[in-house]
Amino acid sequence: FWGLIGIAIFILLFTFGIFPLVEAKKKAEEEIALKKRALLKYEVYLENRKMVEEELARTLKQYEGIQKRLLPGETPQLGAANLQEIVKRLSEKDGIGIRSFRILEPKEINSYRKVSIQIEFNPTNRVLNLGQFIYDMEHHEKELMISEMDLLVTNIRMPNQIQGSLVISGLMKGTKTKEKGGER
Repeated sequence: FWGLIGIAIFILLFTFGIFPLVEAKKKAEEEIALKKRALLKYEVYLENRKMVEEELARTLKQYEGIQKRLLPGETPQLGAANLQEIVKRLSEKDGIGIRSFRILEPKEINSYRKVSIQIEFNPTNRVLNLGQFIYDMEHHEKELMISEMDLLVTNIRMPNQIQGSLVISGLMKGTKTKEKGGER
């Protein structure tokens, strides 16, 4: 009888005393291993801190470079006016007579706004001047591009006079109206 009670006490002591201690020890070991892995992960981050800071500095430099290439102005009208002024300066420099300017509708492209103007230029007999004007436009310090070009030779027998129109576009900072419109 006492042997049976001893076995029962041993089983109860094992079930409620030793078994929970073993489980608690396993959980503690797992938790320690998990925290060691987290510490190693943070240690790697700290070791790579200099590299991450250099990458951040390089990214900020690229961002500033991109911002310098954008047309200034808060509104599309101001951006188009700046674009028109740039085109006017380059056309005077390269001897291209501009007949008219027309501001086109701006377009949102990702986080940028594309502002375009259409120009019509007077007949010119210097193809070299027109080529230099196009080159200067494409290689300007601001991000400018010629998106459409329509050239016309006025006299086919003597193709030394060219007139036409160009659509010149530039990029400026976009708006966040799309995000605000989506929240309503």
